[in-house]
Amino acid sequence: MASHRMLRDLDDPAQLFANLGPNWYASIMGTGIVAVAATTLPVRFAGLRTAATVVWAFAAVMLVALTCAWVVHWIRHPATARGHAHDPVMAQFWGAPPMALMTVGAGALVLGRDWIGLDAALAVDWTLWTTGTALGLVTTAWIPYRMMTSHDIAPDSAFGGWLMPVVPPMVSAANGALLIPHLPAGQARLDMLMACYAMFGVSLFATLFIVPQVWQRLVRHKTGPAATVPTVWIVLGPLGQSITAANLLGGDAAAAALPRPYHQAAAAFGFVYGVPTWGFAVVWLVLAAALTARTARRRLPFTLAWWSFTFPVGTVVTGTSALAGRLHSDLFTVGAVALYVLLLVAWSTVAARTAYGSYRGRLFQARPQGPVSEQTLAGAPS
Repeated sequence: MASHRMLRDLDDPAQLFANLGPNWYASIMGTGIVAVAATTLPVRFAGLRTAATVVWAFAAVMLVALTCAWVVHWIRHPATARGHAHDPVMAQFWGAPPMALMTVGAGALVLGRDWIGLDAALAVDWTLWTTGTALGLVTTAWIPYRMMTSHDIAPDSAFGGWLMPVVPPMVSAANGALLIPHLPAGQARLDMLMACYAMFGVSLFATLFIVPQVWQRLVRHKTGPAATVPTVWIVLGPLGQSITAANLLGGDAAAAALPRPYHQAAAAFGFVYGVPTWGFAVVWLVLAAALTARTARRRLPFTLAWWSFTFPVGTVVTGTSALAGRLHSDLFTVGAVALYVLLLVAWSTVAARTAYGSYRGRLFQARPQGPVSEQTLAGAPS
């Protein structure tokens, strides 16, 4: 009876595992970034690191639990699991699992080391970073290939979710920078740095192709169904993550791997690239907030797409913090703290609504496949 009450919106509680798509990993991304972003803030608050470590541990537990549930999904419902790649909306969220893996891995290194020790934290981070990087490089080529060859793409289909499969290499670049100082000096550090910069380029140029299409769709076809509006925030993800990556790679990572004057050039690139990109990210944040508020005044029903309000904002926090640390600017210091407060409000709201929707079982209901619509995005977080 208790199980039935918990999943009362499901016709059959056995449906719990029937429709688990890769989109669910966005909840781990959004939770993990709350923890990781706290460690980057240019100011320190009493108890913040402890609280962040607790949040990281929760994200790690979520990762294990969801992965186990997803294994059950693949075993019991293989046709549905394979079908996610055929749906032009759900396929995009194959980018979420690799980013979730790497976010938890980075948290292990910057926070989990306090509890499990540096050696264990490095082992966890290397494992999750390597797995996430490999999967992310696959999604970067595989999902666009499917879009070019088999997905039915309408003129108004472009949405922020198109960025999901191509952002993982940028996450690899940013989080890989944290691992470089722990490699043996010499060729190992240099090769890792070059690989991270290459992945930075992979994601950056793919983003430059996609964002104009999202902009054009919004201008010509407007926001569309309410459920698509939160995905506008996804554009902040590659913007904020690229600022973070450029500055992390140009910091200790470059100093550990490159001789003079190249590591100074890498550090300068973090500033020269980061500040203009930050300016555009702020403008996009204002646009996204205005579009969201406009839609909310009419009706913005809760769906898993609301996780779009978390991870992308978190990457802007880490990027802003990186600029604050490099330039010692009050503008970026205040900006980082203000954006982190926004992230906390967004995460608290979305996490509570997700927990309630999961308890009722509504979020586990089947969603029809097809073009971008309120129905398909109702189960698609980012």
